[in-house]
Amino acid sequence: MTTPTRRQPRGAARRDAIVTAAAALVLDVGPAALTHRTIAQRADVPLAATTYYFASLDDLVGAAGTLLAERWATHADGVVESLAAEVLPAGGPGGAVSDDPAVEGRAGGPSALTAERRCAVLVDAVLPAGDDRAVRGHYEHLVSAGRDEVLAAAYAAGRAGLDDAVTRLVDLLGVPAGPEVVVAVVDGAAVSALSEGRDVRVHAELLLRRLLLALEPGGEPVPRILRGGSADSAVSTHSALDEAHGA
Repeated sequence: MTTPTRRQPRGAARRDAIVTAAAALVLDVGPAALTHRTIAQRADVPLAATTYYFASLDDLVGAAGTLLAERWATHADGVVESLAAEVLPAGGPGGAVSDDPAVEGRAGGPSALTAERRCAVLVDAVLPAGDDRAVRGHYEHLVSAGRDEVLAAAYAAGRAGLDDAVTRLVDLLGVPAGPEVVVAVVDGAAVSALSEGRDVRVHAELLLRRLLLALEPGGEPVPRILRGGSADSAVSTHSALDEAHGA
């Protein structure tokens, strides 16, 4: 005898569908395109349903922003959990050895990860899943969201979830940088790479790697690309990155 599936109340399911549709529109066309009508059409619900479940459009936009922020935190949490399952001892000290060449084994713990792998994991946690097109859409909508006070407030409130996940990841990896620094470096690298036609993940991993090397005791000097400089610097961004990559 099968156990009956517990169904979500119809009203809650419809409300969730409306919020999900609004979130999808934010990502696809930006917050400026959000109206009760466009959201109802995307959710395939009567127009009156949006005003039935939400007192105002701002309430609906805020709920969509909260959902998107929760998704980012959930994605980062997944990266943390996946890494912990891979490198922490299984069944206590002296657990099974991983076949991953980037890891010397669970017995070695997170310290056995190569520096390159650590940076790759951090970048994966901060960036959205997908290719450069998905990343471009993510940052384009973030910039436009800053012009919408309600959406910006929802993102600011939801940022704690992402910061918490990155904090746990930084602690697990033993990285000598705060989560806000890691997020800022990856965000900046992503915008720079997108504007210059570079591979976002490679670019972000390179800059993060160079920064973390500089933060290690006795670490190497921070490359010019990370120190900044005047607009008329003789070394272009591309040249500085190539120099850092070949160092």
